[in-house]
Amino acid sequence: MPGPMGGGPMRGNKTKATQEKAKNFKGTIKKLFKSYLAKYKWQLLVVIIFAIAGTIFNIVGPKVLGNATTEIYQGLVSKVSGGEGINFGKIAEILIQLLILYVISMCFSAIEGITMSRVCQKIAYKIRNDLVHKINNLPMKYFDKRTNGEVLSIITNDIDMLSSNLDQSITQIITSICTIIGILIMMLSISWQMTLVSVCILPITIFSVGFIVKKSQKYFKAQQDYLGHVNGKVEETYGGHVIIKAFNSEEKTIAEFKEQNDTLYNVGWKSQFLSGLMHPIMNFLGNVSYVAIAILGGYYAIKGRITVGNIQSFIQYSKQFNQPIAQVAQISGTLQLMAAAAERIFEFLEEDDEKERIDNAKSVKDLDGSIEFKNVKFGYDEDKIIINDFSAKVKDGQKVAIVGPTGAGKTTMVKLLMRFYDINDGAIYIDGNNIADYNRGELRTLFGMVLQDTWLFNGTIKDNIKYGKPDATDNEVVEAAKAAHIHHFIKTLPNGYNMVLNEETSNISAGQKQLLTIARVILADPKILILDEATSSIDTRTELQIQSAMDNLMKGRTSFIIAHRLSTIKNADLILVMQHGDIVEQGNHEELLAKNGEYAKLYNSQFEDCVDEA
Repeated sequence: MPGPMGGGPMRGNKTKATQEKAKNFKGTIKKLFKSYLAKYKWQLLVVIIFAIAGTIFNIVGPKVLGNATTEIYQGLVSKVSGGEGINFGKIAEILIQLLILYVISMCFSAIEGITMSRVCQKIAYKIRNDLVHKINNLPMKYFDKRTNGEVLSIITNDIDMLSSNLDQSITQIITSICTIIGILIMMLSISWQMTLVSVCILPITIFSVGFIVKKSQKYFKAQQDYLGHVNGKVEETYGGHVIIKAFNSEEKTIAEFKEQNDTLYNVGWKSQFLSGLMHPIMNFLGNVSYVAIAILGGYYAIKGRITVGNIQSFIQYSKQFNQPIAQVAQISGTLQLMAAAAERIFEFLEEDDEKERIDNAKSVKDLDGSIEFKNVKFGYDEDKIIINDFSAKVKDGQKVAIVGPTGAGKTTMVKLLMRFYDINDGAIYIDGNNIADYNRGELRTLFGMVLQDTWLFNGTIKDNIKYGKPDATDNEVVEAAKAAHIHHFIKTLPNGYNMVLNEETSNISAGQKQLLTIARVILADPKILILDEATSSIDTRTELQIQSAMDNLMKGRTSFIIAHRLSTIKNADLILVMQHGDIVEQGNHEELLAKNGEYAKLYNSQFEDCVDEA
């Protein structure tokens, strides 16, 4: 079958803006752990253990290096006093210990990073599969109220944001907390007085970092939003470049793009400027701390209360102490964005599924195809009814045409027949059985559809024709193509039936696409046909050939034809004339013309148009 049908309520043009914060941060994080992270608890335990171990070995390094500094200092003092001087053997021993510590720390960090990356990729893989599965189980009404961009953003942007930020956040949180605690312990082991001086700078650092993060976060959010607008504008311009040139709208398009690009530039430089302030401020506060520590450390060294190596170690620890604090501040914003992405994913996954299967469902085998619409009432929104009281009986094998002005509800009736939507009131019967008593998937096997908007996928012509019947033989594919009068054209193509259609299927014409979709339905050999403006993209000469093929195809099958060109449905067994969701007339062509009602007005207006053109 072809892809999604046209019609339905109008949808918005803008995608939902990325939220800055999750509505329920704790609940979302808890749900994320329970639904996905809990399955990898042992891997996460390995990540935590190795992250802690790697951090510990890394923290011990400056203290060991301080011992080497002390040894060099004492050796120099000894040399001046006439002693043995520097003990290079002991220094080499200390440096070897230091090298071993850093190698072990590197190995632990590498194992932790690889493990966490694999876990995050598996989670992203699982979520992506869940989302795709969910899409195929959502009711059509869900997509009527959302743009394709919104759904696509969840599957791409939100998953990527969740995966990358989860990978960075968990490891950074663990290492930052371990680093802060470990460095604090090491500094206290050297001098509690110098530690107190270093910690006094901490509140100012935290306040400064928090203030900058808070101010810059809104600009980062705006930058992300306007980046989406700019990308959307580029995509829109590329997709409609022919229309833009046809209406000489290049300057207008450039001006609109410039306006959005200017906005993106303004929020971009502000976000980067504020973010760039963090390091200079941190460096300044760090330097103030270094000066205070150097003065106090020098005083204690003169008094003999601390060694030179310990002063050097302490200064290193003091320098490292501010980094994890800044990381924690940045992670808080990252976690909010990650939680917001996860929240949107869970909201999508928790949408109500379309009930696919029912208990004690009836079988669609051996159905003939007689259909009855009985007092059908329907609205895409319950408070906006568009089908008021639709009743009609269609006998097995009849060719039924549905005509009427745009918005009369023609395509909607077909959607209801295939249970893309459930009716508000009334019933639809097939061979006397309510369609609600069948499983949706099995019910839809009865139908073959050719739509006005053709849908073909990136693949070979043969695979596109076989879409409704994957097990068809090559001979069956060829026969279906011949019946649709497309075989000769296919044979002229490079590689024939194995020619690959590109993603936009722009390497064949609109009429040829329509012929391929007709061949696809012919091959599927359904019991009930639905033709929604099936020949709208085909020239008059080809239309006559197709009409002949479709007449043969419709023999013995119940067929619904939706058409604006009334000349294509003259020989229909039953014509239903719709207006505002109701049948205002029904009968065959001659009967309706004789009534001189709505159908006659429609037919005569088209005939007059043809005379005017002639």
